[in-house]
Amino acid sequence: MVHSMTGFAVQSRDVAGTQISFELRSVNSRFLDLFFRVGEDLRTTEPVIRELITARLKRGKVECRLNLQQRSGAERSLAVNAELLDQLAGAQQSVRERFPEAGGLSVGEILRWPGVLAEDAVDSDALQAAVAELARAALDELVASRAREGEKLAVMIRERLVRMRELVALVEPRVPQIVAEHQERLAARLRDAAASLDEDRIRQEVAMFAQRVDVAEELNRLVAHIEEVDRVLAKGGTAGKRLDFLMQELNREANTLASKSAASDVSGAAMEMKVLIEQMREQVQNIE
Repeated sequence: MVHSMTGFAVQSRDVAGTQISFELRSVNSRFLDLFFRVGEDLRTTEPVIRELITARLKRGKVECRLNLQQRSGAERSLAVNAELLDQLAGAQQSVRERFPEAGGLSVGEILRWPGVLAEDAVDSDALQAAVAELARAALDELVASRAREGEKLAVMIRERLVRMRELVALVEPRVPQIVAEHQERLAARLRDAAASLDEDRIRQEVAMFAQRVDVAEELNRLVAHIEEVDRVLAKGGTAGKRLDFLMQELNREANTLASKSAASDVSGAAMEMKVLIEQMREQVQNIE
């Protein structure tokens, strides 16, 4: 099964009255690009998350959001940082010695000072374990989401492969007839335009023209590339780059078919093939 690079997952857990929320978003990218939006109190968990993601995903731009929030209604206790209070008192004393007229710090100002009040903190080991559990669950959800999207992409690509096969089947029987018709017309024009040319020279010119308009080789390569796309889709795994290369090869053969075409119906088939290939290429850009 092929996987899309587009997906979304969110998981949350309660740990000691605190809710941890973990969110993953991924879109297409040539490589695996990780972006973290993590609060400072959770920054130490980033290496664990990175390791888990790189073990599961190969391509895509992945954004990871991790938030820690006190659960509404949970009991909370506050502790005063005595060491910081002593430092504030010393600093205030030094200032008032230099500026006796300066007012002292109010209780409210002291309590609002960064670091003076410390809320209950989640145990570091418990936090690491909870985040790792959340990351695994979110990755399971993200991979499942990308798999579902990948299956839809594979269906759309296979539908266009079916039409490509139909077009090849329409063009293939026409090739000998087209070549023969143009050989006759060219031989007649050469005889009319250059009476001095002998039959051997005319046959040489006609044969060279026939080689230029014969598209049997291009049709064979188109069939081979179509079968290879089908095989890669069936095999699954990390297939996006391989499929992108095959789209380039299909487009190359369709272009050659269009340029060598000596009949309007073959030109029309080649143009439709190019449209189908472009539609497939757009879908392939999202495959991991």
